[in-house]
Parts: sequence; C-alpha cells; structure tokens
Amino acid sequence: MDTTPAYFDTRARGKLLLTGEYFVLDGAEALAMPVRYGQTLRVEPGEDAVLDWTSCEQDGMEWFRARFSLPGLLLQDTTDTQTATTLKSILEACRRQKPAFLSGSGGIQVTTEVDFPRSWGLGTSSTLIAAMARWAGVDPYAVLFSTLGGSGYDVACAYAVGPLFYRLDDKVPQVQEASFRPGFSEGLYFVHLTQKQDSREGIRHYRDRGMIDKTLIEEVSQLSRLFVQAESIAELDRVIRQHEKVVSFVTELPRARDLYFGDFWGEVKSLGAWGGDFVLVTSEAPEAETRAYFAERGYHTFISWADMAI
Repeated sequence: MDTTPAYFDTRARGKLLLTGEYFVLDGAEALAMPVRYGQTLRVEPGEDAVLDWTSCEQDGMEWFRARFSLPGLLLQDTTDTQTATTLKSILEACRRQKPAFLSGSGGIQVTTEVDFPRSWGLGTSSTLIAAMARWAGVDPYAVLFSTLGGSGYDVACAYAVGPLFYRLDDKVPQVQEASFRPGFSEGLYFVHLTQKQDSREGIRHYRDRGMIDKTLIEEVSQLSRLFVQAESIAELDRVIRQHEKVVSFVTELPRARDLYFGDFWGEVKSLGAWGGDFVLVTSEAPEAETRAYFAERGYHTFISWADMAI
C-alpha cells in the first residue's frame, strides 16, 4: 500500500562547515553550522500516474522541470537530463528503504524553491536530499551515501537548531550539539568568493594526496574544539591560522587569504571545499570599513554572522 503523503510541506536548512573540511571524511570531528537560508519542498496531488517536478530559484523562476511515470519512475520529459538522472537516483534510493514510496497510481506534483542563489554553495543538493527523505520517511544519510556521497555533515545540518560537532565513526554519523554563540560575533562575517566550488572535485583532490596521518586527524578534531572555546577574536584567529596551515599542508593548496587578501588586517578561513564559495572573515574594525575592503576588491556578497547563523 502506498502511504506517500499527497500533501506535504517542509523546509531544510543550508549549511556551512566551519572546521574539519576534507578531514571529516576520515573521522575528524568537524564543526558545522546550519544557516538561515534553505530549500522548501511542497507536495500536492497531480495528474494520474505522473510525478511532475519543478525546481525554482529564490525569485520563483523555474530552473528545472521533469516528469516521471508512476510507479515506474520512467523519465518522460525534462529540461535537463543530467539533473533528472540525479533526481531519479535519489527517488530510487528512498524507495529502496521504503518500497511503498510512490508505488501508487495517483499523480504527484512536487515544487522545490531555494531562498538563496544556488551558486552560493549552501547546500542545494543536501537540503533536497534531507527534505525528500523526510517526505519519504527514510534515513537521509543512507540516501546521501548511496547517491551523491560525502561526509553527511550537510544532511545533519538540514534540521538542526544550532551549530553541531559531526564525525564519522566507522562510517556511522555521530552528531553532538555544539555550544557556539560567540560573544564577539559582531566581528565575524561571511564573504562569497564569487565562484561555485565543486565539493566532489575537492574531495577527489584530497583523496589523491593518499592516506592521512592519524595525528593530523586528531589535531583537526582538537582545533574544532578550540574553535568553539575561543573567547575573543584574537583567540579565534590563532585557531584559524593553525587550521588553515594543516589543510594547506595536506592539500598543497594556498590559503584564500594568501591568494586574495594578503593585506587584510583580520583572518580569512575557507569553509568546506577550498577555492570557492564562502570564507569566514574576522575583523575588529567597524563593519562598514570591513565591508568596504571587500567591496573594493569586487566581493559584494558580505553577510554578518547574525544574518547567516540561526
């Protein structure tokens, strides 16, 4: 019997990985943060024996559409075959856990909408998987690991209520609440580097470096804890510098600060896959002065901690 809800509405939050990038794949404890931005998934009855799927940008404009037959999930029509193939794999992963999912003959209309530019890298895919798993009533980590892959920290953030520590213990996700409400948050900002980074490509580059020394995994875990314990921007800067040094050493990639912001007075920490998306910026100068520094260099997406963190 098909128990798939004919009416369903959910919103999954986006994410940022504050510490532990790459190393989280090998068991390091990472610090992750759900953000105010996210993706909504709405389900309504549709035409008989058809799943109609529409994905929209933050302005409501459609960027993807697909139609699948039900219950066979055969692709009938789409605006993007590659995206439709990925979507079908996620639907099938949900069905493997719950064979009754979308097994009836009733039609379904699904609409998704992000409230952030997809180029920001805040989790268009992870929020979708988390929302779809909630709709299907299945384990989102199993869906992720059998489709797009990754560590799973982004799925952990989708319905979290605050920062969290995340690690893989023998490939099993372990999530713990992280009490990180910095009293100096008015000096923390997020700046977008204006280029979308492919996290899977970043992972491949990391894997190409070979086996990672266990002591480095332990050091990154310790730095994640020290990040949360920092009581001032000066303390946080010291943690950031050491963390960036470790990642740069292993990946043989330069720091964003060295590449773009060598004369900046604060610290700059890459978040997630290096080379794109957001960086965390620390500054004890007034916000207007800090914002102007980045604007003068062409970086206009500048978001305060308060406007990003939940």
